[in-house]
Amino acid sequence: MSLATLNDVFFAATERSLDRVMIYREAGKWRTLSSSDLRRNVAGTVHALQEWGIRKGDRVAILSENRPEWSTADFAILLLGAVTVPVYATLTPEQTAYTLRDSGASVVFVSTEHQLSKVQTILSQTQVQRIVVMDHVQGSGDLSASCVLMDQFMTHGPLILDAQTESLARSIQPDDLATIIYTSGTTGTSKGAMLTHGNMASNINCSLLGFDMRPGLISVSFLPLSHVTARHVDFSMLYHGVTLAYCPFMENLPATLLEVRPTICVSVPRVYEKIYAKAEITARSFAKRAIYGWALSIGRAHRPAILTGHTPSSFRWKLANRLVFSKIREGLGGRVETFISGGAPLGRELAEWFATVGIRIHEGYGLTETSPVIALNTPANHRIGSVGKILPNLEVRIAEDGEILVRGPSIFKGYWNRPEETQNAFQEGWFKTGDIGAIDADGYLSVTDRKKDLIKTSGGKFIAPQPIENSLKLNPFIGAAAILGDKRKFAFVIVSPNFTLLEAWARTNDFGFSSRAELVANPKVQALYQGIVEEVNQNLARFEKLKRVLLVSDEFSAENGTLTPTLKMRRRVIEERYRRQINELYAQAEVSTSP
Repeated sequence: MSLATLNDVFFAATERSLDRVMIYREAGKWRTLSSSDLRRNVAGTVHALQEWGIRKGDRVAILSENRPEWSTADFAILLLGAVTVPVYATLTPEQTAYTLRDSGASVVFVSTEHQLSKVQTILSQTQVQRIVVMDHVQGSGDLSASCVLMDQFMTHGPLILDAQTESLARSIQPDDLATIIYTSGTTGTSKGAMLTHGNMASNINCSLLGFDMRPGLISVSFLPLSHVTARHVDFSMLYHGVTLAYCPFMENLPATLLEVRPTICVSVPRVYEKIYAKAEITARSFAKRAIYGWALSIGRAHRPAILTGHTPSSFRWKLANRLVFSKIREGLGGRVETFISGGAPLGRELAEWFATVGIRIHEGYGLTETSPVIALNTPANHRIGSVGKILPNLEVRIAEDGEILVRGPSIFKGYWNRPEETQNAFQEGWFKTGDIGAIDADGYLSVTDRKKDLIKTSGGKFIAPQPIENSLKLNPFIGAAAILGDKRKFAFVIVSPNFTLLEAWARTNDFGFSSRAELVANPKVQALYQGIVEEVNQNLARFEKLKRVLLVSDEFSAENGTLTPTLKMRRRVIEERYRRQINELYAQAEVSTSP
């Protein structure tokens, strides 16, 4: 059936009568939730929300890592016509208070005792009247009257929706507000994007056309459900009967992949970069390097076949696959049939490496405000280096300055309580994505960079940083790279090393260090990274070349604010964090070039 609202996803998932809709890890074992389990848990949650007076249009927040209770709460909120407000689990108390206060949420679901404590410290700054706790927290009997354990009403409530509530759920209209998703704030203060049931349902209807999604397949839910991409993916999987395996913490992903052995992998580029880096590091011994290099040469010769969806049949490719390529896939569980990437640019070079080792990644593109998918490569229509063809229910055009403009049923309603910013987001009815791109003669969309990320040097030249950063990140010694230099004489790069590899390299080269700060200051380390950057510079235009390298002793992360919760770079935060070192870098450059 064709979806009209997100409530249709719930009815599709529970009317299939599947034995395994979701799986999750508890007490060291993987446990299963069936269609009837999901129906019971959601019905109990709906009943509790109704008793607390939650009605259509009320905002209810979810502050949790990925787990079955996240989706349970989400469905319950949506069935009542209320509005789900996801909150990133990694946000500080102040940031959490802002989201709860700005949205006007009256109820918040929290996952753990840690998240409960966080909310309790800022409760007076919000309109929250009740907190629902997913975990069986310590001292639950001492919880205040405003707190309740979610398990109490999931397992002791009604088994199904009553007739009146089901009628209400089925009466929700496509234009009704479903969720307010706060952008992760790469360019400033977070804004709440208002997405309707119809926005998201129309996108789910089209985003996976051409993919074989069916019951029996497994997808790991590890990207934060607070982000539109993960939420869209999970709704889509549940709608098609694919089993969701929940992984609450990114550090548990490698073990989860080996235990669950998924058949679908939907990820952000950062995860694919780590897979590549691990393969490169593993092959560093001379013997392994020789076999690895030989296998890559065979893979490159067969890459066109991989990119058209064919498995090469030559003896040499089968041998390379057995010795090298299959080992890479085994790290992902060994059974993945479909690889999809979104959330940030994958980078052509990384996509080519994966194709070389026999993995075709279907790269897509979208934004929170577009629910999210605008374009996606599919098994039938795939062009490496592009983000695929535009979804059939959307229109895209390129503005005179190169900005991608889009319109269609999945475009958001506007920003919550921000009419002026909503108006500025559109141009004659077209949503302004803020991305620079182009559409080729065959209809494939390519995205060059974020419009606000473009660097304009003092000489008037524009530099697109993301393609250069993607090239740099292909070197396993680089953990993260941020190119800066707007309104300056030249561009430079801040590099956060892959410290695991760098520290091993330092020990191999017999020089000691007492701290990471001492390590990155070592002349040999400085020379190593200058050499890496110089290799990339060889392929850049003169005005694009990176004139300086600033090595830092920190790792970029969501915890220190340099990355968003979805692992995209916060360029402004990075520039502010290292402003002193940056000013010193340019001052030294002035001295070295002065007569």
